Amino acid sequence: MLQAIELTKHYASIPAVQDVTFELKGGQILGCLGPNGSGKSTTVKMLTGLLEPSRGRVLYRGEDIRRDLVGYRRRLGYVPEEPNLYPYLSGREYLEMVGILRGISQPQLGKRVDSLLALLSLYPSRHSAMASYSKGMRQRVLLIASLLDDPEVLILDEPLSGLDVSSALVLKTLIRALGQQGKAVFYCSHVLEVVERVCSHLLILRQGAVIASGSTDDIQKRVGHSSLEGTFHHLVEDVDPNKVTRDIIDVIRAA
Repeated sequence: MLQAIELTKHYASIPAVQDVTFELKGGQILGCLGPNGSGKSTTVKMLTGLLEPSRGRVLYRGEDIRRDLVGYRRRLGYVPEEPNLYPYLSGREYLEMVGILRGISQPQLGKRVDSLLALLSLYPSRHSAMASYSKGMRQRVLLIASLLDDPEVLILDEPLSGLDVSSALVLKTLIRALGQQGKAVFYCSHVLEVVERVCSHLLILRQGAVIASGSTDDIQKRVGHSSLEGTFHHLVEDVDPNKVTRDIIDVIRAA
């Protein structure tokens, strides 16, 4: 359903992403992992069409998304890493605006928005300006906006950021259910435990390049670790967390 072919992005002469290639099929939940500066956010922005690659292509159902970005985005649900919203709009006003831009009919839109606001515990605050919302509330608004018109592809960049325990549990369960319904989900996160529980496939980046891709089980078997944390540490991290921990304690206890 979604395919990246040798995606590359340079800022001036500095490569941020280099030859990232993968396929995301319907029903798959692809977890994108990597340390800070590995190119995850740049990859997400190219997948959504917000950033044009220096080289390479993104295909949706075999067609370059640049040929019809508007049509592609109609089928795309996106939760960005930062919840940058219009602070003086209420949550309901913002979602109605998104629904109108996506072409949802007015009677259907109002009912759908109110139902989703209620299900994600935002209905009592629906008429309040989003400037008064907590980070978690704004994150839930973004989640609703991404789902409003039942998209075929979901791109989620740190979607659990700021969510309370109950909302995070709902989202994790929802992502799995959407995958079972045939949606293609690209899930970018630092939370290894959630990725391990939710994602059927992995894409691991380091310094802008793919160092591992495939099913979660296959990657863990190839590396020889039973946990995703052990696999990630083996592939990506250059530091010994136990040694760093001991050194930090030594420093703060020093006279």
